[in-house]
Amino acid sequence: MKFPGQRKSKHYFPVQAREPLLVQSTKKPKLKHPYVIGIDQTLVDIEANVSEAFVEKYGLSKGHSLVIDDKCAEALYEELQENKMIKHEFAGGTIGNTLHNYSTLADDRSILLGVMSRAIRIGSYAYRYLCNTSSRMDLNYLQSVSGPIGRCYTLISDDGERTFAISEGQMNQLQPSSVPEHIFENASALVLTAYLVRCNEGDPMPESTMRAIEYAKKYNVPIVMTLGTKSVILQNPQWWRDFLKEHVTLLAMNEDEAEALTGESDPLLAADKSLEWVDLVLCTAGPIGLYMAGFTENNAKRKTTLPLLSGTIADFNQYEFSRPMKKDACEDPVKVYSHIAPYMGGPERIKNTNGAGDGALSAVLHDMSANRYHKENVPNSTKHTYAFLTYSSFSQVCKYANRVSYEVLAQHSPRLSRGLPEKEESLKEAYWER
Repeated sequence: MKFPGQRKSKHYFPVQAREPLLVQSTKKPKLKHPYVIGIDQTLVDIEANVSEAFVEKYGLSKGHSLVIDDKCAEALYEELQENKMIKHEFAGGTIGNTLHNYSTLADDRSILLGVMSRAIRIGSYAYRYLCNTSSRMDLNYLQSVSGPIGRCYTLISDDGERTFAISEGQMNQLQPSSVPEHIFENASALVLTAYLVRCNEGDPMPESTMRAIEYAKKYNVPIVMTLGTKSVILQNPQWWRDFLKEHVTLLAMNEDEAEALTGESDPLLAADKSLEWVDLVLCTAGPIGLYMAGFTENNAKRKTTLPLLSGTIADFNQYEFSRPMKKDACEDPVKVYSHIAPYMGGPERIKNTNGAGDGALSAVLHDMSANRYHKENVPNSTKHTYAFLTYSSFSQVCKYANRVSYEVLAQHSPRLSRGLPEKEESLKEAYWER
């Protein structure tokens, strides 16, 4: 387990010069390694440059998103390949992206629950998915299916307009029996997306999702949900508020999804409103940066040494050096907020906005998992006087999430190819010391 963010290590004695007798008499305990579990609709994102005639040929609506059947998806893909029109092809899925990035950052295990094609040939969608997935992600619990996994086509016309064609394949056919209970016992989080509980009638995915939620609650595992898209939330905002209040610990969303859920256009107010239903909120706000909101124990709150920020809430970041807690775990809960502007002002050229929020969430998950790792292996540490959700403060988690989000924006793939550099060459140490 790599610990999150940029941290300076100080040794107050020469670590190689310990007392030999002491070393012999002390057995090194085996470290416990928690992991993150996620359920996802396994799919591949395919990006291609096409003509308007191509869009019309397959009955698509330019600039819009349409669902297509498997036969149409296969024919479309064959023509794209034959004419060498495919620009990028990456493993996708909100939770798959998040778990991949988590495993890359933490250099540790995550478990993906979902489906995978039983017969995999070189160059197929399933092959592409596996090729672009971290070896630290445990795929042994995937359920095999006879058909293809999901495909999401992004077709870019000559004028830059993007048309989306989605074929779900077998991605929503995860059976409840493929959600094993025993893996939840040592998990540090269960990660879900709103898409999982809003499928076609008869699909087993919603039932499987609720089975996972049941196990997570049984073993006191924090449940994390990312909203996915505002259109899903707008169909029935009150249903989602009730769902979040009953099941979810950490909510991740962007400013559009936040407005659909809360009715508040200001990200800070939307995050504050969301605390009526959940314990911790991550809200990304594009060029504005990102916000976090949550609770901490009044006796454990820590004032910031950074300049106070005022928006729709005056001096809202005054306790951002505190660490998040579940509201129910606090005797005297206090609301805490934090904000960070885009890292280095954002990339000079944004190559991809798909997955930036997933990257930010993966950083928060890493910090949560690091907290459990430390608690299980150093249980008497003063870091765990209270039942904190993260290892770091609101402020540090914001900065870490922001840094990972930048890395995703600066590349085409929504999945990191490597972890953050051990030393930032383009940034002064002051960024992490603030």
